Amino acid sequence: MTTPMLEIRGLHATAGETLILKGIDLVLMPGEVHAVMGPNGSGKSTLANVLAGKPGYAVVQGQVLYEGRDLTAMAPEERARAGVFLAFQYPVEIPGVSNFYFLKQAVNAVRAHRGLEELDAMEFLTLAREKMKLVEMSDKLMQRSLNEGFSGGEKKRNEVLQMALLDPKLAVLDETDSGLDIDALRVLADGVNALRGPERSMLVITHYQRLLEHIVPDRVHVLSGGRIVKSGGKELAHELEEKGYGWIAETAASA
Repeated sequence: MTTPMLEIRGLHATAGETLILKGIDLVLMPGEVHAVMGPNGSGKSTLANVLAGKPGYAVVQGQVLYEGRDLTAMAPEERARAGVFLAFQYPVEIPGVSNFYFLKQAVNAVRAHRGLEELDAMEFLTLAREKMKLVEMSDKLMQRSLNEGFSGGEKKRNEVLQMALLDPKLAVLDETDSGLDIDALRVLADGVNALRGPERSMLVITHYQRLLEHIVPDRVHVLSGGRIVKSGGKELAHELEEKGYGWIAETAASA
């Protein structure tokens, strides 16, 4: 029997002192892409931050298993080395640290964890240029400080480049479509789709159906009030686009 890539059982979690997630159940198998949709304040980003181990978020009840292991027992850096990747809604800027240096260090940390030799500067540059083609990214961005002065589209392309270089098993994309125009969205989606495969699972968190026109999910889950209130196939995203989230909230309230 195949072990789920991610299994969430009865997850209750807080952001600060506030209980946000109130019983999440979700199973993501290897190779699957699931979308999590929901209105503002439903708990989507809290779910992403809990999976990444971001400080300020705490699990108070339930389990989160990654390949059968307790994900919540792992420090954030352990999760990253073990193959968990989070693409942020708002990627951070780090002045004074070149994009090239940051990505090279991250890649070599993951390679060391996997028992592989580190890449030298030229080996890394060759690999980076190959992966940069996926997101149509310029060499110039590699020499600039990490995300400093990047446009919204450049930051999101850089996030997908990081994912391509780190080669994670589980990728959590937290509203990566936020603020993107149509062309940038297409490039982003093409890069993500190029990374789909039987050994990698993705959890795509988004407000809008438009991203799911490009990254077609195997399953769609609707989050409302800190719970998954409805799950279905890709057609559920179209239904949400037509009806909005109001009917989902009413259904959840009457359940």
